[in-house]
Amino acid sequence: MRWVLKKFQELTPDELYALLRLRAEVFVVEQTCAFQDLDNKDQPSYHLLGYQQDELVAYTRLVPPGISYTAASIGRVVTSPAHRKKGFGKLVMQESIKVCDQLFGKNTIMIGAQCYLIEFYSSLGFVPSGEVYLEDGIEHIEMTLTR
Repeated sequence: MRWVLKKFQELTPDELYALLRLRAEVFVVEQTCAFQDLDNKDQPSYHLLGYQQDELVAYTRLVPPGISYTAASIGRVVTSPAHRKKGFGKLVMQESIKVCDQLFGKNTIMIGAQCYLIEFYSSLGFVPSGEVYLEDGIEHIEMTLTR
């Protein structure tokens, strides 16, 4: 896996297109959820892109503290449907945690997890820290990684 980490303003047009295409493929088309993906949190965030050869197969958005939560957060976690069951989801989350530690210090990280992924995020050290809530018609729960 080749990792590329960039601030929003550093993304090339091709990188931005690829990450938005992947997000739409999964969050809008696959999950049949019409929602406003472009939420003005991309601009202050860092973007972690994971490539196999020249294909974007995994992505996360690393949000600085004070934007989504008081703590840093990892969001828009996505792997390509064509490349599932290969461990890329775990790899991108492990790399995201490592990069958050480098960018924001080894502090608390918060996520808004889709409920069906609680076990996955728990395996990475996240624990539920809130009540289940609906976001765009999908059950979510806040989870926290505290070190």
